[in-house]
Amino acid sequence: MESQVHTLSEAGAEGIRKTIDAATSDPTTQIPGCVFVAVNRAGEELISHASGRMSVDTPAPMTLDSVFWIASCTKMITGIACMQLVEQGKLTLDDAELVEGILPEVKRAVVFTGFDEKTGVPGVRKKETGITLKMLLTHTAGFAYPLFYSESRKLTLPVGIEEWARKLEDIEGPLMFEPGTRWSYGTGVDWAGVLVERISGLSLEEYFQKHIFEPLGIKNITMFPSATMKANLVHMHQRYSDGKIKTRGHIQRGPLNHSSSDEIFNSGGGGCFAQPQEYPKIIATLLNNGTSPHTGIQILNPATVDLMFTNHIPEMPNFAREPIEAAMPELTNPIAELYPQPHDQPQGWGLTFMLTISEGASGRGRNTGWWAGLSNLYWWCDRERGVGGIIASQILPFADPQVLSLWAQVEAAVYQG
Repeated sequence: MESQVHTLSEAGAEGIRKTIDAATSDPTTQIPGCVFVAVNRAGEELISHASGRMSVDTPAPMTLDSVFWIASCTKMITGIACMQLVEQGKLTLDDAELVEGILPEVKRAVVFTGFDEKTGVPGVRKKETGITLKMLLTHTAGFAYPLFYSESRKLTLPVGIEEWARKLEDIEGPLMFEPGTRWSYGTGVDWAGVLVERISGLSLEEYFQKHIFEPLGIKNITMFPSATMKANLVHMHQRYSDGKIKTRGHIQRGPLNHSSSDEIFNSGGGGCFAQPQEYPKIIATLLNNGTSPHTGIQILNPATVDLMFTNHIPEMPNFAREPIEAAMPELTNPIAELYPQPHDQPQGWGLTFMLTISEGASGRGRNTGWWAGLSNLYWWCDRERGVGGIIASQILPFADPQVLSLWAQVEAAVYQG
């Protein structure tokens, strides 16, 4: 791993700003607005740039104070919380009996076996394998999001599902396969967050603030935005099949209408709101092997960070080459392959995020961690090269081609610059 602290030339930064501004120049057909921030392992911002509008319907400009629902970017934070408890000996990665003793809901989960051809009634059976923390953090426990998997969505009918969990019961449901045998993206990290709550005696929001955000000097990441944060909330947008963008109701309304952790499920899988400049403080801490370069406080041991960036499913080298369907097209586009790369390169998964095991086309180094948020936010953390960042927008459905293209361009430009 390199020890060099990289910087970005002013010419490189200016080129990135121009690229972003071009991508937001027509809010009705391009990206209404976005924020991009990149940092080095010293926690120094290589670039931070806000562009476009808060809403396609108003001229209010996007700023670095703008607040985004960061959705599944929350998962990496939950992973840190879990690994803090592993360091303390309160959790282990491979003890199913411990996990299922704390989570009886997970212990009693059954495995879906298919729909009866004549009656349409779903069949289930008892699972044969206990669910471990590692399975929850690597999406191999069997849970699957209904928006990405049609059979999982069909299981919720005729009632359907809330767009996002508001109480614990919302994430209960059958497993789509025997634990440990496959990969599917689902609510495993939400259950890991419940583990954190039950072991610590704190709500997940309280735990994040006390053990992660305060030590890192983070003031504007939360599951329950303050009045000031709500005043800076970016509007949610929908891109329709004709390519046009319109505003829509927010997908994560519960925490915006309630201010108490007691009233709304604290989603470790997707509950946080943030100013994008704050999230890279977590990335920089991981780049710096678990110690904040801003405050000097250590929140994880270096060996634990190494473990998080280790591929924990080497037996599934093509797990993300199975296409993800648009079971709910208003929320996601179909995804042919997560992070396309040469097929001779294995894919990997760390503890809550995907790994680019080989060097990436953008210039990223080996074992770079990355993941995303449903409303088209994408982050990366390259410990080998000592750089990372986040691009944030608020557009549905997921995997918006224009945001993906812009992310690829600006990430590559950081390395080139």
